[in-house]
Amino acid sequence: MIVLDAYAVLAFLKGEPAAPEVRTLLQTQPAVLSVVGVAEVLDHLVRIVGVDDEDAVLDLAQLGLLDPPTLDESTATAAGLLRARHYHRTRCAVSLADCIAAELTRHLDARLATSDPHLLDVCHRERIGVHPLTASDGTVWSPPT
Repeated sequence: MIVLDAYAVLAFLKGEPAAPEVRTLLQTQPAVLSVVGVAEVLDHLVRIVGVDDEDAVLDLAQLGLLDPPTLDESTATAAGLLRARHYHRTRCAVSLADCIAAELTRHLDARLATSDPHLLDVCHRERIGVHPLTASDGTVWSPPT
């Protein structure tokens, strides 16, 4: 199973460099997006890209990503503590949504598909499985040595 962060879904929908990788993930294994990820994708599509509300919801529905796993108390607690341990505004600017995706990934014993280097660093330190995606600038994260 793969957990997609909002960037992964947006990269796919907008045809960014990671789109082929995300397409392959969606075609080859079960994929989920957190409930907060659903909100982030819809907000971005409507507010920033200018997509119609109904079309944005339809885009996610067609990808099978509108039935997110429940965000339970233990995952929410773990996400808050994860961010508290790692967040720094310049060195490690992981959002709460990022940390929810990371803890959902841990809870599901899955891998997190993202290109966010800070989130990938946190997952690496926390031993959460990752699937690094190509970033908008064409780079791909690799673990620190």
